[in-house]
Amino acid sequence: MTPNRRDSLARYAVGDDARGRVHPEPEDALRNPFELDCHRVTECTAFRRLENKTQVFAPSYHDHFRTRLTHTLEVAQIARTLARALGANESLAEAITLAHDLGHPPFGHAGEAALDQLMAAHGGFNHNLHAVRVVEYLEHPFPAFRGLNLTGATLAGMRAHATRYDVAAAPGSMETAGPSVEAQIASIADRIAYDCHDLEDAIGAGFVGLDNLAETPLWKEAFGAVADGGPVVSVHAVRRGVLDRMLDSVLADVVQVSRSRLERVGSVDGVKRSAKPLVGMSDAMELRLADLEKLLRHRVYAHREIAAMDRTGRDMVAGLFAALRANPAGLPERFRARIDEQGAARVICDYIAGMTDRFCRAECERLNIT
Repeated sequence: MTPNRRDSLARYAVGDDARGRVHPEPEDALRNPFELDCHRVTECTAFRRLENKTQVFAPSYHDHFRTRLTHTLEVAQIARTLARALGANESLAEAITLAHDLGHPPFGHAGEAALDQLMAAHGGFNHNLHAVRVVEYLEHPFPAFRGLNLTGATLAGMRAHATRYDVAAAPGSMETAGPSVEAQIASIADRIAYDCHDLEDAIGAGFVGLDNLAETPLWKEAFGAVADGGPVVSVHAVRRGVLDRMLDSVLADVVQVSRSRLERVGSVDGVKRSAKPLVGMSDAMELRLADLEKLLRHRVYAHREIAAMDRTGRDMVAGLFAALRANPAGLPERFRARIDEQGAARVICDYIAGMTDRFCRAECERLNIT
């Protein structure tokens, strides 16, 4: 890393000369180590499959709603914004966020719940931990070794990823301390992204309207500024402007609060030794965001249409898992070859977790699973 590059980062930021890769490689002539990680993640097959994996609404529900891929891109954009504002390593924050959902199975959290139940006797299933398995083992574009050979700092950030949907891994041989500032940025960026875009998709689906939103402080405050006292006939006329203002309000709060905490710590080691995350928001903003999340839980995630999609997804995952346990010959040869070493359950789980919603449906049809 050039001196100018190090000088542009805060003292608490991870430098580009951070821990290397399991398999030593020469330096890339054009990219820093984390930019190379970003390249490898976006070029892997698991990343492309995110395009047809459910975020909240199934990809077939509406062309304009988020998929797991567009969610990932929004998280990465927010993470870069926060990292830049805080003087953190943008490339590392981006690498962690681009990879954070590679382990998601088809049908979103419903598919994950089904796999976790099916794998209860075999260690369970968690999409966050499975993302690490994807980049360390299941992806294998290089003939000399399996995995993408990402940097230790990116892998540590993936293992540390924590939101209400992401369980951080227990510290292992490479994680002897708490998460870096970039990993903390990735976690909070994930939460901010899904809160904001799930609300926009819910508005588009007609699940919430101005009457529901008027009682949500974060929306109400932004709406007042955007509408500026004028008449608003439709929520669709103002939703983008209001959501942008909401996002900016949350980000500004996170930057102000986090910068103060981080400057007091002042070093990479200090960040990792901290008993609590240093990247966060004020108590007042936390209450506003929690209120929005309550609305989403009640009006969106528990909506009968979403519940029906979730039931269908769970049933297909469970039916396909049972069919393949009964007849592993239905697996592709490259998966069958791993059964003796890793066990049928784990191999079948790997196979299903990698599927898109569309491919899972197609496999159910091929195997006559109803």
